[in-house]
Amino acid sequence: MIRGMLFAILVGLVGAAVLHIVIVMALPSFTGLDAYTRLQSYEAPNRFVVFAPEPDENGFSDGDPYLRVAACVFDVSDRPVHLLASGSVPFWSFAVYDSSSNEVFSMNDRSAAGGDLDAIIASPQQLAGIRKTNPDIISESVLIEMPRPEGYIVLRALAPSDSFESSAKDFLSEAGCEAYEG
Repeated sequence: MIRGMLFAILVGLVGAAVLHIVIVMALPSFTGLDAYTRLQSYEAPNRFVVFAPEPDENGFSDGDPYLRVAACVFDVSDRPVHLLASGSVPFWSFAVYDSSSNEVFSMNDRSAAGGDLDAIIASPQQLAGIRKTNPDIISESVLIEMPRPEGYIVLRALAPSDSFESSAKDFLSEAGCEAYEG
């Protein structure tokens, strides 16, 4: 009985050691595969990159036959980021993610004032300064607090038929993801 128990414990310890070695050895092949790292390879900070229907060299595409998608990498270490987009699309939405791909904020045109996208992404200190110097900003823009300085935004526009294709592409390509000038 004791010999069987010792054997089971020994097999368990050896199995756990082998499993840990395999995981540690496999880690290098998984690094750099997250969305934030792949988006940084576009070298287009504070500018939306519009994706095509087919996957590109980084694996990004629209993914949905009725949605057109764009993404923007940003860093609010120095300055907040101002998101602006307007146009005649049946539906749009955006989501803000931190550098670990955790969703920080999301919204769509149904909850936007006037149907246009106007948002400011900033650190807690930057938001306090914006509210202090421009208290009316709350009625103009959606204020989004970033827990980490780096992240990315995914902007989507609906194109349910070919007649909406042009307006969806224009909406995404003209969208702004630039430093806030407030």
